[in-house]
Amino acid sequence: MQVGAVTVIRGRRVVTPGGERPAAVVIREGSIADVVGYDAAPPDAVEVPDDQILLPGLVDSHVHVNEPGRTEWEGFATATAAAAAGGITTIVDMPLNSIPPTVDVAALQAKQACAAGQLAVDVAFWAGAVPGNVADLRPLHDAGVVGFKCFLLPSGVDEFAPLNPGQLAAAMTEIAAFGGLLVAHAEDPAVIAAAPAAHGRRYADFVASRPAAAEVRAIETLLGQARRTGCRTHVVHLASAASLPVIRAAVSDGLPVTAETCPHYLTLRAEDVPDGGTQFKCCPPIRDEVNRDALWAGLLDGTISSVVSDHSPCTVGAKRLADGDPAQGDFGEAWGGIASVQLGLAAMWTEGARRGIGLDRIAGWMAAAPAALTGLADRGSIAPGQRGDFCVFAPDESFVVDPAALSQRHPITPYAGLTLRGVVKQTWLAGIRIQPGQRAGRLVDAAGIRRS
Repeated sequence: MQVGAVTVIRGRRVVTPGGERPAAVVIREGSIADVVGYDAAPPDAVEVPDDQILLPGLVDSHVHVNEPGRTEWEGFATATAAAAAGGITTIVDMPLNSIPPTVDVAALQAKQACAAGQLAVDVAFWAGAVPGNVADLRPLHDAGVVGFKCFLLPSGVDEFAPLNPGQLAAAMTEIAAFGGLLVAHAEDPAVIAAAPAAHGRRYADFVASRPAAAEVRAIETLLGQARRTGCRTHVVHLASAASLPVIRAAVSDGLPVTAETCPHYLTLRAEDVPDGGTQFKCCPPIRDEVNRDALWAGLLDGTISSVVSDHSPCTVGAKRLADGDPAQGDFGEAWGGIASVQLGLAAMWTEGARRGIGLDRIAGWMAAAPAALTGLADRGSIAPGQRGDFCVFAPDESFVVDPAALSQRHPITPYAGLTLRGVVKQTWLAGIRIQPGQRAGRLVDAAGIRRS
């Protein structure tokens, strides 16, 4: 039912903060006014079919859009269309791979200007902490970024340099002073420098070039500075389960530390990566099945709080895809990134269901936790006062992944040809169902304020 600015959606399966139950959700002027019993809904309410489930709209706090500067890799129009197709209603754009990177207010404003009018879903922004921009951090915070991304080793693009130990200390001291958040790509450059260089078509050789010890040592460095400065610190795309005891101990000590991982680390295995399969390349790398199982254990015990895509797209050429050419498929030369923002929910449900994990837990990891991390407190769950953002999901349907059918700019994904369980049927933004081609997304800041 829609009368003026009021909509009611009801379903036998609605995931709320208290668990899954039959319910009717009342949306007024884009926000959830109430969640009532299923039978309390008016007869002309919008019905969710009994074989589908109403989830909160997902919040993906780790997406590389790359516009401006590398829009041929991915732009706001394609990235947000792919997000909407995957049940995601808010993305948070990472500060690197665009030119200029988001390291000062002028660059942030350039990004916002590019994004305006192109968005299928809402977009917030990270900024970067790079050498020489300590004085820019507070102005960026005041301009509404959700936090600051840094690298402890080369990022892969020259315009976004890593922080050395002294620069990391200075950035964390400044960020702590205004109550901000630092998020870090945590691999130690010395450990990687001592490992064999990435080269050739064998995936095992690439994994050897990014050893698990690099993650452990870098996280120890971060935690040492978090202990000294009190800076809220978040480890992005955790791939090595060897790091979990270090994070668990820090949390036990009361340090303000959190961690995320990604669907590809939780669903794919090193054992399945073919020679030349550079569509699987990401940094840190996908590791073996034992590691995958341990990451799931870290999620279930709360050491890892969220699951996000790390959507890191590029052109087909930059991936050096083998395609039958023996001169291609070199893991040392290919761009390291996985572009699968549209597939995260289905991938997680496929593996989670196999492990007996419910959609309520998955929604918590993929919606509520990323929203809380980024300060987007008005979204991520189905509860009064939250935004009317939803994903209608058919958990028992399945599909075979066709890269050409994805909404992202380039048809590259490690999930190609796999059968995934669960189909996104509808995505709703602020109480209105998103239609193909619709551009109703807005820019939001760390307080959830809609800026455009």
